[in-house]
This record gives sequence, structure tokens and C-alpha cells, in this order.
Amino acid sequence: MTEKIDRTRKIRWLVLALAAASLCLSALAPAHVAEAQEQRYQRRSILDFFLGRRYLDDGPQAPDVQQPRRQQRKRPPAPKAIVNTRTAPPVRAPVQEEPAVQKLGDARTILIVGDFLASGLGDGLTAAFETSPGVVVEARGNVSSGLVRDDYYDWPEQLPKMIDELKPAMVVVMIGANDRQQMVTDTAKEKFRTDGWFSEYRRRVLSFGKEVTGRKIPLLWVGLPAFESDSMTADAVQMNQLYRNQVESIGGEFVDIWDGFVDENGNFIVTGSDVNGQQVRLRTSDGINLTQAGRRKLAFYVEKPARRLLGTQASPDLVRLDSSNLPGLGLPANPVEHTVPISLSDPNLDGGAELLGARPPPMTLTRSPRDLLVEQGEMTPAPPGRVDDYRLPVVKAPAEVSVK
Repeated sequence: MTEKIDRTRKIRWLVLALAAASLCLSALAPAHVAEAQEQRYQRRSILDFFLGRRYLDDGPQAPDVQQPRRQQRKRPPAPKAIVNTRTAPPVRAPVQEEPAVQKLGDARTILIVGDFLASGLGDGLTAAFETSPGVVVEARGNVSSGLVRDDYYDWPEQLPKMIDELKPAMVVVMIGANDRQQMVTDTAKEKFRTDGWFSEYRRRVLSFGKEVTGRKIPLLWVGLPAFESDSMTADAVQMNQLYRNQVESIGGEFVDIWDGFVDENGNFIVTGSDVNGQQVRLRTSDGINLTQAGRRKLAFYVEKPARRLLGTQASPDLVRLDSSNLPGLGLPANPVEHTVPISLSDPNLDGGAELLGARPPPMTLTRSPRDLLVEQGEMTPAPPGRVDDYRLPVVKAPAEVSVK
């Protein structure tokens, strides 16, 4: 027992001596080295100093003290991944894009003219008729053009050249979003929204439409959508009415797209239903242009009248039936040979002995409830206790008791 106590005392004195030696060394070191060591060894336990543990970090080191190199242990090689073929997901084959539909040599052309909205309509109609080999969409929109500024782009001059070049089966016009500005005429400068401006604009719209209908080409004039600006929306409503009146007067067709880009209250919307009924973003952040989904929805309104005017060539899935491609119905070649006349007076065909109505109905001595109701207006009384039994119950008077 005494030996164990002496050994414990020796260990304590040794620990105290080591602590005193470390304090002396730190006092002899320069000030900046002492600060570095203090920062490096702070938050360490006293046993780390006593037992000789050292921690290397990124703190400042003494320039004249050689730091021991950290021995890097060799990491064992990572085990190879074992793939369980039973539970591993199957490798998906790359999706192959469907080849583009080859257009026919006699495909009919849809010419689209107008401003930046017409260019977006061209993208949407191209996607709509992508699988129709008999239809080709040609979008010739000019982004900043209109019917007001003919000095920038003269549509009355360019449209006849396009028609002569492409020989379209139909012309689609969407224009007017850039026309909300001053108009310069031969005699004056008309400000927007004045009577003179609208009078001249009607004349230009009518003349532009006659370039198409005068050649016996179907004309579809697409109206303007609502915009985020209230003033632009109000102007679009007024201009759409002008387009409708002028185009229909020369035999064209006005395509109204207004309901597709407003809510149930008639207000401008950024997000709405696409052609598949899903909620998507239809307008860009400027409140004027259309997104790709908005362009496809815009083309949705034009696609229906376009297919109607182009006929079966716009819808390759429709098949015109004639005597050469009628489906087989299993009918006999000569129906007269398989026809057997049936005599209406022959009762044996249905297994009976008499025709219906040949025997008089049985005689009854009592009248049925139907006869009483129809002929005399009488109804049989309801049984007691039923909901339509309105008879009052008969209450018997109590018997009189004689007192003697």
C-alpha cells in the first residue's frame, strides 16, 4: 500500500515539473510566438499539455521554429461498387426524336403577315400544322411594322409581292399593336384617337384587306389581345371593333381571341390555361409579348377556321369515303335473293294462333280503379294509416254511468 502511495506522489511531482517547464519555455519565447501558441492552444484541456498532445492548425507560427510534418496516412483503396442487377433501376434508352413530317409537293400555304404578334402567331401555327403534310406555314411578320408608318415598312407595297411569290391558299393578318401613334397623311398629321386618325385608319385597313379578298383568297384577320396597360387594353377594344367591321364588309373573317387572355371579369392575366387546360404563363414580364405557350394558344383560335377553309388537306386523318373504299358491312351481294316476304295475316310465324287484338278482352263485372278515376272521377279510399289517409279517427263517447 505504501509503495502505491509513493508511486502516485512521484507521478504528481512529475506532472507538476512538466507544467512548470512548459510555463518557463513559453515565458522565454518571443511575445508574438507566445500569442500564437496561446491562440493555437486555447480551449484545450490541461491534460493535453501534460501528456504532450499537440494540435496543428492554421494559426500563426514562429518563423524560426521548425514545425513537424504531419504524417499522411495512406488511405485504403475504396471498395469496388457492387451493382445488384436485381434491384438496380433499368437504364433508359435515349429518347429518339420523331422525324419531321415531309410536306407534300402540292401542300397549301398559309401566309401570315403583320407585326411582332404575327411572328408569334407564326410559331404557334407552325407547331399546330407540324403533322399536316398538306399545309405549309409561311410567317412574314415584321416586328416594328404597322399600317401607320409606311415610311419604315410599306405593307401595301410588300403584301402583293408576297402573294405573287408564295401563291397562298389563305392569308392571316395580325397587326395594329404598333399603330397607337401619330399618322402622317398627304395633307396633315393626325394624332392618335382623333376622328381624322380613325377615318384614315379605316381606309387603310379596308385597302389592305382588299389586296387579299380581291384575289379570291380567304382572309383571316386576328384581333388584338388584352395588355397589362389599361390604356392599351382600351385602345385594343376599339381597334378590334374597327377591324371586325371593315374585314367582314369585304368578305373576310375576324378571329376574336380576347377571351383567351383575360379572366372571367375581363381583366388582363399573365397566367392562364394553355391548349391542354394546364395553368401556364402566357405573357412575358412586359405585359405585351407572348410566351411560347401563349403563342400556341393564340394559334389555337386560328387553327379551327383555317382547317375549315383548307378542308381535308389540313387534316390528314380524315378519309373521304366513296364507292371504292367503303368498309365491309357483311351485307349480301344480292339482297333480293335473301328476302322472304312475310304475310301479316299469318299468325304461325311467332308461335301463336291469333294476331294481337283478334280475341276480345275478357269481360269483368266490376269496374277497375282506373275506370272509376277516369270515367267518374272517384278514387278508392286509402287504407287506414297511410300518409294520404285524411279521414279523422272516430272517437267513441264514454258510456253514461247511472247513479242510483
